[in-house]
Amino acid sequence: MENRKLSAVLEKWQNLQPLSEIDKGRLSRRFTVDFNYNSNHIEGNTLTYGQTELLLLFDKVIGTSDFHEYEEMKASDVGLKMMLKEAAEAHQPLTQNFIRALHRTLIREDYTVSSTLPGGLPASYTVHAGQYKTRPNSVITRYGERFDYAAPEETPAFMADLVDWYNEEEQKNSVSPIDLAILFHYRYIRIHPFEDGNGRIARLLVNYILARHGLPMIVVRSRLKQEYLDALHRADLIVGPITSDGVRASLKSIRPFHKYMVDLITHEVENDILFVTEKNENVWWYDGERIAFRTPTYGKILRELQIEAKATLSYLQNEIGINRSALQKMLQTLQKNGYIEKDDKGFWRVFITPSV
Repeated sequence: MENRKLSAVLEKWQNLQPLSEIDKGRLSRRFTVDFNYNSNHIEGNTLTYGQTELLLLFDKVIGTSDFHEYEEMKASDVGLKMMLKEAAEAHQPLTQNFIRALHRTLIREDYTVSSTLPGGLPASYTVHAGQYKTRPNSVITRYGERFDYAAPEETPAFMADLVDWYNEEEQKNSVSPIDLAILFHYRYIRIHPFEDGNGRIARLLVNYILARHGLPMIVVRSRLKQEYLDALHRADLIVGPITSDGVRASLKSIRPFHKYMVDLITHEVENDILFVTEKNENVWWYDGERIAFRTPTYGKILRELQIEAKATLSYLQNEIGINRSALQKMLQTLQKNGYIEKDDKGFWRVFITPSV
């Protein structure tokens, strides 16, 4: 079911192989920050893109965010590395043990959630790290509808069927890895096997399947969260509310979600191609977006800040040759967009990546 545009983009990507070690490293660093930031941001983590980059690439902490959010982001990165290592073992089939181990890595330890029952009565439940859910879970859609996932007693059998189906389809090689990844994601979400962390696990496993087949990995951007959820919801309307139908859904029945994911993968791979091929001093990259500055002065400021982290206004003014007022406005613009930040010790941090 892949479309022609995606096939053409993938062919262009394959023609660039093998990438240089420098480009591999640049892509890896970019993906590490982008994936962890967005996958956790979708679920409510409030660390900024800059805080995420400093934490994951330099093991530095800035700002006053909750310690739990830093720990959550670090655990996410461990899960990503764990997924990549497993994906590299091409002879090993996917297992439920691996999925539960991923969950244990992300959640880290059991914790208790307080809630309120109908009528206002207090209640609580425990989220078990690495264990399937022990209570029903559901979601209230943006349209106010309640949507139920698999019951706890059904979950082990559904997960066994899902993993067996994936391994069999992979062996048969009758479905493309991309279609397989998309369908696996949808079926997994319809089970929702854990009490927390299901979205993060689903996005890791999509990339597990892509990486396993030598394809570029993708990021579901948090700024497009509603489009992602709407695509899932539109597929749910076609498949229907019965869980057993959802966990055995076909590619045809999830067309809205399949189209969304194919478009997403196409866009992400196109950007990967641009990232490693475009050489333009005015073009930079930030959270998956290509930023083309209208004036080269922005690039000059950013490069000076990369060289001299404690650059003062006077230093920048002398090096770049613009008036102080214009310089201050440009710095404010860069800070407002999250491209740069000054820490409490007066060091400039640059979070936007040059194309050259």
